[in-house]
Amino acid sequence: MDTRFLGTADLVETPSVAVVVDVMRAFTVAAWAFAQGAEKIVLAGSLDEALALKARHPDWVALKDGPPAPGFDAVNSPGLLRSVDLGGRTVVQKTTAGTVGALAVKEAPLVLCAGFVVAEATARLLRTRKGDGVTFVVTGDDGRADEDLACAQYIARRVTEAGTDAAEFLRRAAGSRAAAELAQGVRQGAHPDDVALCLEVDRFPFAMVATLEGSLMVLRPHAMPSPAGEEPV
Repeated sequence: MDTRFLGTADLVETPSVAVVVDVMRAFTVAAWAFAQGAEKIVLAGSLDEALALKARHPDWVALKDGPPAPGFDAVNSPGLLRSVDLGGRTVVQKTTAGTVGALAVKEAPLVLCAGFVVAEATARLLRTRKGDGVTFVVTGDDGRADEDLACAQYIARRVTEAGTDAAEFLRRAAGSRAAAELAQGVRQGAHPDDVALCLEVDRFPFAMVATLEGSLMVLRPHAMPSPAGEEPV
């Protein structure tokens, strides 16, 4: 599998397959939202767009980075979201890095959003795309976030080496600036368990696929079949 690891700002062409990685915390939160019953997640391009979508659809759940704010129902924290019943709901998500990265590759034929919590399901889906080059979009810290690069490299390795040990990749993520800021309370709208929840490998059995539905970029869970009979790329 031909792989590239790029920051959002480094994207100069539309990839055939894009895996957008935001470990701390956008796509860990997205996975938790699906686990809590959300039907779909609309990735908003701005806070104003998120609020406008919420105004048009009052039953949707609007979620953002940082502290609680008027018009928003939740914040971008897996520790806080895990107790919220989202059964059948649509979530509107706007974050600093993750949603920006996904929207930057919205024209790609296949867009996956990922973190450690869906690593194996993501790798398994990539194994079905034999011959396709894969661009991993490292969203955090202008493409320098080591937690996102570590996760991207781990998923890439697992595509061809299913038995890859996660330990070293998790160690890098745990030592990242994002993890330190969350642990020290620098980032608002956080829960003490957020770092640990972001570093749970394969917590969920689905991948997450984002597609354009009309003018909206919509993320949905993609259940993966049994790995029996799969062949490495």
